[in-house]
Amino acid sequence: MYRGVKILHDPVRNKGTAYTEAERDYLSLRGLLPPRVHTPSDQELRVLSNIREKPTDLERYLYLVALQDRNETLFYRVVMNHIEEMMPIIYTPTVGKACQEFQHIFRQSRGFYVSIEDKGRVKEILQNWPHKNAKIIVVTDGERILGLGDMGAGGMGIPIGKLALYTACSGIHPTHCMPVMLDVGTNNESLLNDPLYNGLERRRVRGDDYDELVEEFITAAQEVFPGVLIQLEDFGNTNAFRLLAQYRNQVPLFNDDIQGTGAVAIAGVIGALRITGSELVDQKILFLGAGEAGIGIADVFVAALAEQGIPADEARKRCWFVDSQGLLVSSRESMAEHKKPYAHEHPPLASLLDAVKTLKPTAILGLSGQPGTFTREVVAAMTEINERPIIFALSNPTSQAECTAKQAYTWSDGRAIFASGSPFDPVKYNNQTFVPGQGNNAYIFPGVGLGAIVSHASVITDEMFLAAAHSLANLVNESDLERGRVYPPLSRIRSVSAKIAYDVAKMVYDQGLTDKVEPDDINAEIQEYMYRPVYPHYA
Repeated sequence: MYRGVKILHDPVRNKGTAYTEAERDYLSLRGLLPPRVHTPSDQELRVLSNIREKPTDLERYLYLVALQDRNETLFYRVVMNHIEEMMPIIYTPTVGKACQEFQHIFRQSRGFYVSIEDKGRVKEILQNWPHKNAKIIVVTDGERILGLGDMGAGGMGIPIGKLALYTACSGIHPTHCMPVMLDVGTNNESLLNDPLYNGLERRRVRGDDYDELVEEFITAAQEVFPGVLIQLEDFGNTNAFRLLAQYRNQVPLFNDDIQGTGAVAIAGVIGALRITGSELVDQKILFLGAGEAGIGIADVFVAALAEQGIPADEARKRCWFVDSQGLLVSSRESMAEHKKPYAHEHPPLASLLDAVKTLKPTAILGLSGQPGTFTREVVAAMTEINERPIIFALSNPTSQAECTAKQAYTWSDGRAIFASGSPFDPVKYNNQTFVPGQGNNAYIFPGVGLGAIVSHASVITDEMFLAAAHSLANLVNESDLERGRVYPPLSRIRSVSAKIAYDVAKMVYDQGLTDKVEPDDINAEIQEYMYRPVYPHYA
C-alpha cells in the first residue's frame, strides 16, 4: 500500500481532498492536503466549474486529461454523470483536434508505445506496462485518424479516448485497459518537419518489416496478457482489411472502423425504417466513400438481409458506392480488393448527384471525410425520390461531415431522417424541433467488448456485431422516433452497453466460443463486473 505523497501521485488510488480524517492518519497524509475533507460531490462540482469556464473544447480536453492523470475515479465520475456533455470533449470531435496538436499539448505519457525499432523485444517491453491484468488493448498505427489522415504518433489520442469510453460506457475497469501506438513512422510532412514531434522521424515502414512487427505484437500481447481482446483502430484501408482477415480467427480481435461502424450505422437505418414504415429488404443504399467504414456497413447490411433469407450476392446488389473515381462499377480497370464484391455492372457515373438521380436510393451514407459533399442538390434529389429520405453524414470529426443537420432538415423541408458521426445540436424548422441522431460507435464497441471479456470469448464474429445492431435498434423508443432520433440518448449508454454485452456473451456461450462455463445469470455477472467510480476505503 502506497502512503504519503506516493498515493497522491497514483491516479488509480488517489482521492484528493476526499480522504477521510482516519485515512489521512493511516496513510500519512497529514499536512500534505488542505485540512477540509470534501465529498466526491464537492469535487465533481469543482471539476464541472473549471471545465465550463474554459474558453475552448481543446482546453476542456486538456483539463480532463490532466484530471485523468491524477484521479481516475473522479474523472470517470464526472464523465459518467455528464456523458452527453463530456463525450464530445474526450472523444469526437475534440479528440481529432487533440491528435493534430498532440506533439504541442503533450504533458505526460499515457498509453504504451511500440516502435519499429523495438522489433525482436516486444514481449520484453510489454512487461513494463504497470497493470498486469490488461483485458482489452486498443491499438493504432496512426495512419488514418478519423477523417484527418496520417497523424503518426499523435494518433495515440484515439486509443486513449476509445478506452475512456470503454470504461465510461460499459464499465471496463481502467486498469484493464491498455492504449497502444505502433509507431512505424509517418508520411505527414508537417510532422516530420516539426521539432516537437514525438514519434519516429522517418517515413512509414511497409512490407515485411511492418507485418513482422504486427505479428510480434499480437503474439506477445497474448503471451503477456492471456486472452486479451485486441481492437484495431484507425489503420489505413490496405492494412485494416488484411490484418482483420489474417488475425480474426486466431485471437479475440476486431476492427471497430469496419465492424463497429457497420453495426451502428445499420442500427440507425433499422431505426429510420421504424419512422418510414418500410422494410430492410426494400432498401437501396448509396455510400459516398468506399473505405473501411463504408464496406463495413455494407457487410453488416448484407448479413442482416441474409438473416431474412436474401442470398449475399443479391444483397450486395442493393449497396452502391461512389468513391473518388465516381460510381464503383465492375468495368473499372483496377480497384482495391475490398471494393470488388460491391462493383456492379452499370455505366460509369461521375458524381454523387448523378448516382442519386440514376440509382434512386432510399438512403445515402457519407463516409468520405469530404465536407459539404451532400449538397443542396443531392438532398433535394433524395427528397424528390423519397417521402422520408435517409441521410446519414457519418464522417468524423464535425468539420468533415458531408452536411450539417440544419442543412439536411432545411433542404429536405423537414422530411430527412438524419444522423451524423459527430454531434449536432437540435434544429428548429417549421415549428418542429428535430433531434439529430449521432451514429457514434460508442453505442456498439463498449458493449461488444464487455460481453467478450466477461464470457472469455476466443474470437469475435460478425454475428456478434449484427446482434449488437439489433439490440441497439430495439432500444430506440417511440418518443425518440417522434423527434427524428434514430439512436437512444447517450444518457442511457450504460444500459445499452449492458444489453449488448448480454447478447454477445449469450452468443459466445451458445456457440462454444469460450472455455468458460455459462453462469446461471449472465446479466448478474455483467453487472458485477462493471466498474463504478466509487472511492475505496483505506482505513
